[in-house]
Amino acid sequence: DDISVYQSLQKIIDYLEKNDLDTLHAETQILIKPGFQFRIINGMITNFHQPKSTLLLLVSAFIGGNWRKIYDYALSHGFRFLSYGDSSLLLKE
Repeated sequence: DDISVYQSLQKIIDYLEKNDLDTLHAETQILIKPGFQFRIINGMITNFHQPKSTLLLLVSAFIGGNWRKIYDYALSHGFRFLSYGDSSLLLKE
């Protein structure tokens, strides 16, 4: 069933309170790729990632085809890539 973002977050809060926890540790094997529907965030801060990486899939899913334009700009202006490189603020249009 499709539940709202509010309901989802409230379920997590309820679980934490019921189990007297202040931290939740979990893992997933979800791969965010183009076509994924973001429901909570309107912006993202991230580094510039390698071609064909799953992190680039995440960026592409978030901003669509414009990722190529942004990356071309970064390459032509000497931005640094990878973990210790420059970062970008990506906002939904």
